[in-house]
Amino acid sequence: MSIDRRKFLRSAMLLPAIPAAGSSIFDLLENCVEKIESFKRVRPHDPLWPSLKSWQQLKTAVNGNLVKIESPFVSCATAKDKTACDEVFKSLKNPYYIGDNPALTQTSGWLDAWQSEPSVYAVAAKSTSDVVAAVNFARTHNLRLVVKGGGHSYQGTSNSADSLLIWTRGMNKIELHDSFVADGCAAAQTPKPAVTIESGALWLQAYTEVTTKGGRFVQGGGCTTVGVAGLIQGGGFGSFSKYYGMAAAALLQAEIVTADGSVKIANACTNADLFWALKGGGGGSFGVVTKLTLRTRELPANFGAVFGKIKANSDESYKALLGKVVELYHDKLFNPHWGEQVTFNGNNTVAFSLVSHGLTKEEMTESWQQFEAWVKSKKEYTFEAPLTIIALPAQRMWDVAFLKQYAPNLIETDERADAPVSNIYWGSNKGEAGQFIHAYRSAWLPASLLEEGNRLKLVDALFAASRHWAFALHFNKGLAGAPQEEIAAAKETATNPEVLTAFALAIVAGEGEPAFKNIAGHEPDLKNAHRAAEQINKSSDELLKVAPNAGSYLSESNYFEPNWQKSFWGSNYDKLAAVKKKYDPEGLFFVHHGVGSEGWSDDGFTRL
Repeated sequence: MSIDRRKFLRSAMLLPAIPAAGSSIFDLLENCVEKIESFKRVRPHDPLWPSLKSWQQLKTAVNGNLVKIESPFVSCATAKDKTACDEVFKSLKNPYYIGDNPALTQTSGWLDAWQSEPSVYAVAAKSTSDVVAAVNFARTHNLRLVVKGGGHSYQGTSNSADSLLIWTRGMNKIELHDSFVADGCAAAQTPKPAVTIESGALWLQAYTEVTTKGGRFVQGGGCTTVGVAGLIQGGGFGSFSKYYGMAAAALLQAEIVTADGSVKIANACTNADLFWALKGGGGGSFGVVTKLTLRTRELPANFGAVFGKIKANSDESYKALLGKVVELYHDKLFNPHWGEQVTFNGNNTVAFSLVSHGLTKEEMTESWQQFEAWVKSKKEYTFEAPLTIIALPAQRMWDVAFLKQYAPNLIETDERADAPVSNIYWGSNKGEAGQFIHAYRSAWLPASLLEEGNRLKLVDALFAASRHWAFALHFNKGLAGAPQEEIAAAKETATNPEVLTAFALAIVAGEGEPAFKNIAGHEPDLKNAHRAAEQINKSSDELLKVAPNAGSYLSESNYFEPNWQKSFWGSNYDKLAAVKKKYDPEGLFFVHHGVGSEGWSDDGFTRL
């Protein structure tokens, strides 16, 4: 057994005074070694790894819901199974296939950062009591613990080799409330329409119950296969956040299993500090959320969408086009009715993929009329894709049957033979399924950049950034221009306060097909990936010239963010750290760049 000298000395200093008699130096050394070893979590090859009998006891405690995880890539180990291996990789482009396998995550890895690796065992939780048993087992046996619902973490926080996984996908019940009051808040709150959602549910399931069937709205994610609990804890933005505000701000109550194995209710009146931390403080850091109750809202008559792509015939005309796009946004779209994104490409094209809230097709058309006329009047521009404006009844936005009939080109379907017919997802999200990330950067862009005196600087930055890599401005992921009451509600979350004054989140990112090291024929193209990462970073750096020290969105950010505490949470970090210390003093819950993670090694196995 090797002992790090500095750790040995540090631990030795913690020992009580040497007794006068009855102890030898060997006793003291053994005691010291035990203290040193306690700084490490246990791995399968360690003597203290739980015995098969212990695992069987856990299986009994969770009503049989313990899974010994097997990698789906076993078929890739032999040459004769190449066809089977290729089929697995083809399936990785189906987010439902990934989500239904405890060994997989929606992102396969990140260049020079992490690779998706399965846990040893998973508790396929069906109830809160299953979660309690798993938490107690991990704490008692000093195991690395991972929590996964939707499994969409770009940071790799929903996977770790040599760990025990709490897999909540089977916890997906949804209950609507006409009038909900949080526990213990009867004297302080008026009843609100709400929905209680178990933590393993996906957003499409939530929208189906709340909107398609219930005729109301709940603020959630744009990607339909994202997990409900992870999005809320990460802050949460969806297509209509400019109108309804942040998803985390809609949280009324949560049920959570904390590190001591107790089940706590967190709301504005009970465990209020923990409640605040769950609203944007990051998933997997404070405990295992098992249920969330979210405020629901009225639906408008219509949702809408605008698509189109314009190409400029020179760099000079492209810059002029960028100026017009910024002017269009400021004058017509910088309000609660509009969301989603505009993409700026290095081939001098601009692509629109926007949504609207509560507008008729005629009102949408009016907003774009002047801009479209300007483009068509200039010979320097051509529409590579025509400006297409559509409106649909808001209640049909996530109606599976409606979308299959009237918008089949916008959706993809889970093609497995035994898949439920309800398993659909937006076609625009297909590229994310199984992706191997080359680099990912995001930045909150302040609304001051839209002011007339600053627009030229913004346009110059957009142009310069596009010379290196394509990027998008996500207008729904910034609350400047939202209703004041939604900005005020977001202020009561743990998210970086920069979001309150940002008009958009700029995202510069690149990815490749699903890839894993040491699987022949499916390894990442490292040369191409490094080249892409270099250009992505250069593009992002150009944008940061007009938004120096800008923070970023926790769920869509740089794995290598050097000042992540400030970037993700700004002035809220110290308060979050205090909540973490109160509810998880020993650091049972660890995620990369999560609150309190600076006290652990990068893999979460060794306390620093």
